[in-house]
Amino acid sequence: MADATTIKGGKFRVLLGSGSGPIVYAAPCGFRSKSLTFTKATEEFTIPSCTDPDRVPWLGRDATSLSMSISGEGVLASESVETWLDAAENPDSIPVKVEIEFPAKMITWTGLMHVTTITAGHPTELGRVTNQVEMVSDGEMTRVVS
Repeated sequence: MADATTIKGGKFRVLLGSGSGPIVYAAPCGFRSKSLTFTKATEEFTIPSCTDPDRVPWLGRDATSLSMSISGEGVLASESVETWLDAAENPDSIPVKVEIEFPAKMITWTGLMHVTTITAGHPTELGRVTNQVEMVSDGEMTRVVS
């Protein structure tokens, strides 16, 4: 049995794109811990029995939409604080690229996302100020495997 091929955290990148001209993507400084969530919304319906009308029906589900969200945190770095604030204050979604790099392949999603939440805080009086961010997709996030 072969061992699983895994990757370290630095191989999972969230990059924000510039808004003018050709899009240039860059990873905001200090954004260390990240998670990617896919959501498939569904609509329920009952499946009646044609032969036993008294049987309790099973639920069926149709997929109605897909969504992607990113959440993460790190330190509030001077080098990226304005990038995050500009994205949060922007009424429009911003270009985002997510990369997961394995030794034999790279999975990339690109599309538009809204930065919906920024939370700055600190764990202790002597601790560093942290930055927590949440983003949600605005339309399709296109996946490419290379």
